[in-house]
Amino acid sequence: MDRKEIANLIYLKLTEEKEQLKAQFKETKDKIGYFYVDDLLPVNITKNIYDNFPSVHNTVARKSLREKKYTAYQLNKYGAILEEVTYAFQDKKVVNLVADICGVEEVFADENLYAGGLSLMGKNNFLNPHLDNSHDKDRNRWRILNLLYYVTPNWKLQNGGNLELWPEGIRKKPVTIVSKYNRLVVMATHQNSWHSVSKVQKNLVRCCVSNYYFSNTPLNSSDKFHVTTFRGRKSELVKDVFLQLDNFLRTSIRKIFKKGIRENPHQYKK
Repeated sequence: MDRKEIANLIYLKLTEEKEQLKAQFKETKDKIGYFYVDDLLPVNITKNIYDNFPSVHNTVARKSLREKKYTAYQLNKYGAILEEVTYAFQDKKVVNLVADICGVEEVFADENLYAGGLSLMGKNNFLNPHLDNSHDKDRNRWRILNLLYYVTPNWKLQNGGNLELWPEGIRKKPVTIVSKYNRLVVMATHQNSWHSVSKVQKNLVRCCVSNYYFSNTPLNSSDKFHVTTFRGRKSELVKDVFLQLDNFLRTSIRKIFKKGIRENPHQYKK
């Protein structure tokens, strides 16, 4: 299937559950607004997407104190269905419908896939609590929504590798959203939308299609520019000190060099 056909299916599913999703986002928007929808696409399509995911050996490994995962964003290297489904989420009618559900206006997709694309996490991979970079690659628009579409069959809570939202802050208990097969999660990104991914516990690979939406204005008027900002968990006190120092150094560099010292390679070069 091509992106137009997939976009039509996404649009129909979101339209079918629109009022329920709007209520879910509205109920949570005062802290970290989010909604999720299950069985987004017909199972045969989702299976095709999963079957075409690259092995971790054909991706870019990201390993640091902040995170351990694999990413893929040069999508023309992989099965065509992966590019088609990724850009289906950027179809104008899908973008406008998601924006309507979330009660926001003037929303734009990102054809460059800056920090988007494919994400894979194997055993012992993790993503520490963090705030997403506040802007797009040129620092012209604000990042406001994060779309995560999970495609690994039979993924369960006990596998780990699940999305964690921290609406009460990173020293309180998170809300865990299982990275369930064929589930789309949409979450707000702003100055207080701390989120993470729990460590993968099983010898399996959690596969995710990721997109970001942007706007000319931030979600919250109090939002300020920031780089991707990581913190340690409550049990990681020493690690937290190093991560806060790392945040300070990277932020200081970006204040001097608007686009950083070098161009971020995590974008689709067509």
